[in-house]
This record gives sequence, structure tokens and C-alpha cells, in this order.
Amino acid sequence: MSHYALRLPESLKEAARRLAAEDSTTMNQFFVTAIAEKVSALETAAFFERRAATADPAKAQAAWDKVGNNPVPQEQ
Repeated sequence: MSHYALRLPESLKEAARRLAAEDSTTMNQFFVTAIAEKVSALETAAFFERRAATADPAKAQAAWDKVGNNPVPQEQ
């Protein structure tokens, strides 16, 4: 575990404090979760960009053609 001094505007600090309290968590946990969500989103976007760069459009279209326009049956 490491430490990082964070400087942020007072308004953002108060909003984080309020949201952390509403979520019954600490501000530290709120910040850790927020950073983890952002890292996950950026890494997911990068993953799909790498996959798209090597994609074969003809194979992708063939897969979509197999799916067709039929709606997915709903479970009851």
C-alpha cells in the first residue's frame, strides 16, 4: 500500500465527503473506488481498440448475419 497526497478543490472535497457518507463509506474508499472505475473504463476502451485494430470485417459481418434480426426469446 502506498500513500499519495491529493490536492483538490474544496467543492470537490465536500461533494466527495457527502457522497461517501451517503454510501456509508470513507472518503478514502470513495476515492479508491472512483480511481478503480476510471482505470477499468480506460483499460476496457484500450482493449477494444486493440481488438478492433486486428478485426476482420468480413468475419464480423458473417457472425452478425448468423444472428439475424430475430428478437431474443424472453424467459417467463
